[in-house]
Amino acid sequence: MERTAVNPWPWSVQLGFDQAQLIEDHRRVLICSGQDAVDASGSPQHPGDMAAQIALAADNLEAVLAGAGMSLADVVRLNIYTTDVDSLFQHFTILTERFAGTGERFASTVLGVARLAAPQLLVLLEATAMD
Repeated sequence: MERTAVNPWPWSVQLGFDQAQLIEDHRRVLICSGQDAVDASGSPQHPGDMAAQIALAADNLEAVLAGAGMSLADVVRLNIYTTDVDSLFQHFTILTERFAGTGERFASTVLGVARLAAPQLLVLLEATAMD
């Protein structure tokens, strides 16, 4: 798979994501459901702790990716839904540091929402991966 970052402006690269990703010659596409801060039984974890919820949602995303033989390096798009945009951005480096080790960035959208599936949940990660 060949990935080309498309960034008419440099500001997003400094934040760890691209305005777009041009994907050519890919083999598989994995469209992930939103991953949030739940345990293996689906019970919400870390109420009120944005940092811990981001980390657990990322762990859950990595588990889904691994189930398809993929990793964070294969993520080309990451949509982030949150009930608290300001708190998300205070802890955004948790995500960017996790992805930094892959050598790849992703296209992204952040959306503030009134509520997620369970009232205790603060953040949800929705990814598209390709290899």
